[in-house]
Amino acid sequence: MKAGVSDIAVIGVSERSWMLGAGVQRDLGGIRVLPTTSVVSSTGQHRSDAFAQVNPLRKVPALKDGEFTLAESVAILLYLSRKYKAPDHWYPEDLQARARVDEYLAWQHTALRSSCTRAMWQKMMFPVFLGERVPPETLASTLAELDSCLQLLEDKFLKDQDFLTGPHISVADLVAITELMHPVSAGCQVFKSRPKLAAWYKRVEAAVGEDLFQEAHAVVMKAKDLPPADTAMKEMLKPLVQVLLR
Repeated sequence: MKAGVSDIAVIGVSERSWMLGAGVQRDLGGIRVLPTTSVVSSTGQHRSDAFAQVNPLRKVPALKDGEFTLAESVAILLYLSRKYKAPDHWYPEDLQARARVDEYLAWQHTALRSSCTRAMWQKMMFPVFLGERVPPETLASTLAELDSCLQLLEDKFLKDQDFLTGPHISVADLVAITELMHPVSAGCQVFKSRPKLAAWYKRVEAAVGEDLFQEAHAVVMKAKDLPPADTAMKEMLKPLVQVLLR
């Protein structure tokens, strides 16, 4: 390990932070990002008092770097890229190139991320994990919204470029691909009728490395195999259910 480089624990399921951290390790050497995937939101462990010591928001992921803790996956990504001076393509120094990455990160929270999360829960997690019926019209509306977001992703961000913000992969691509893998895990054919987006998917996978890509998404791709939630878990998730059925 390089002098002055400390281990970082990324606590919870954070495919983005894991891919960036491992990418930094590959590019620079000597940096170890240690993902702790035992705290998964569907188990409720993130709501425990012990986890609140790391993240008072009681959300995953969270980062612990010595005595320093940090919440929110995008903030964690940018922290990792800045602390370890990751190769410039991840989060460019050029003002306008960085602004393009920031633009996507600002858009995705209430657009692609929202529709991907609701699509996964409504199509798979509610009926399989919670045993809850989702009204067909609710699911149809969510899938239509997801389709609209995918069109914007292609038209506004990807365009005819190799990656979302230009010729090189950036944190914007990591954030986007990890969101898209959520509806994919639920059986949504996100890439089937979108050859441009499918080609981008392959470029992101190749840039990250196929093994690392698959490892990063292993947890979400196995979500369909979770055992049914018990009564206590269903009660705890009631507020989430209300939000995700809107």
